[in-house]
Amino acid sequence: MADAKTLTVPKGATGVVVFADGSAVFGRGFGAIGEAVGELCFNTSITGYQEIMTDPSYAGQIINFTFPHIGNVGTNLDDVEADNPYALGCIVREDVTAPSNFRNVMAFDQWMADNGRIGLAGVDTRALTRLIRVKGAPNVVIAHDPDGQFDIAALAAKAAGWPGLEGMDLAIEVTGKETRLWKDGGWTLGKGYDVDATDALETVAAGYPAVGEDGEPLLFAEQDLPTPAPRPHVVAIDYGAKNNIFRNLVKAGARVTVLPATATFEQVMDLQPDGVFLSNGPGDPAATGAYAVPVIAALLTENVPIFGICLGHQLLGLAVGAKTIKMHQGHRGANHPVKRLDDGLVEITSMNHGFAVDADTLPANVRATHVSLFDGSNCGIELTDRNAFSVQYHPEASPGPQDSFYLFKRFVAGLKGPVAA
Repeated sequence: MADAKTLTVPKGATGVVVFADGSAVFGRGFGAIGEAVGELCFNTSITGYQEIMTDPSYAGQIINFTFPHIGNVGTNLDDVEADNPYALGCIVREDVTAPSNFRNVMAFDQWMADNGRIGLAGVDTRALTRLIRVKGAPNVVIAHDPDGQFDIAALAAKAAGWPGLEGMDLAIEVTGKETRLWKDGGWTLGKGYDVDATDALETVAAGYPAVGEDGEPLLFAEQDLPTPAPRPHVVAIDYGAKNNIFRNLVKAGARVTVLPATATFEQVMDLQPDGVFLSNGPGDPAATGAYAVPVIAALLTENVPIFGICLGHQLLGLAVGAKTIKMHQGHRGANHPVKRLDDGLVEITSMNHGFAVDADTLPANVRATHVSLFDGSNCGIELTDRNAFSVQYHPEASPGPQDSFYLFKRFVAGLKGPVAA
């Protein structure tokens, strides 16, 4: 690092990350040209960088990847978790190389450029990781200029002036804006994502005859179609959800309707849910909780079954009277060990969060169910007088291990029928 008062841009440097104190790390820029300000965090995953970059939970953040080879498999149309990359940019050790995967559609550096995201290569990412672990997640500016022209003092001032994630409601910026019936299910190599066959049109598409003996199309009412078995209806509140979360609910046997983060209690209940899912998302849960917590509290009052993950876990904690805290460095990666307190089993999980539920503030009717083996922070709660539970990690594992898919099955299997409005 160098000091803004004395540093000169090294020869050949086309990218830089500048800290609020004026220190800077130079490298080779790639992707989009420009600058972005946000919180610098690190992710320890060794694959799944496209899913990570498109995870809405990374809104307002710049990702420092600890794995040195990012971009080797290129990008494709399936491995996206939202409509665009919500992470502001990324920092990598080695230059992005030519793709070497049969699923590749576009090289990672070109994908970054096309999506307006800034990359910085040639950086000691392990050193940055150690800095974050010691000093906490800092506010920084990442910049890319092919000519290497950087006003470091101005960039440092921009980093210093950014308010940070604490107190910031970002869910309102990344949530879907409309109510939608979710259709995609699990993914299969060579076939893509399954389609949720819930109505006659989809049943016909799945292989039942759509024409009569004369070759003329049959009306749905004229077709002898099997009646699909009724499935639990899950209303998912989208605080910045990854697509694969909804896919896993479908895979577990649910029919899923997605509502925006600002959905009211009445809007949820009008859909006659069997259960409600609270998604992941970015920002400070206390800020999002200003409008989300009253809805969740009302659902609990009506004994609506609830399952939450990540931000949804934190919001459930706030709704029952617990508090949330900003973490020193956060948990981000696909290799986080979590202990189940009921039986001592350890799950290897995928995580992405900078806030946590304060276990010391849980009320008497809420028990801790999971704990991080890295730092002892709370990773799961369950109400003892309601069918409501949540976990801090991402059991949908995109990317990551699949140790925790059972949570989706547990939730869907425990839904008995529609809750009266």
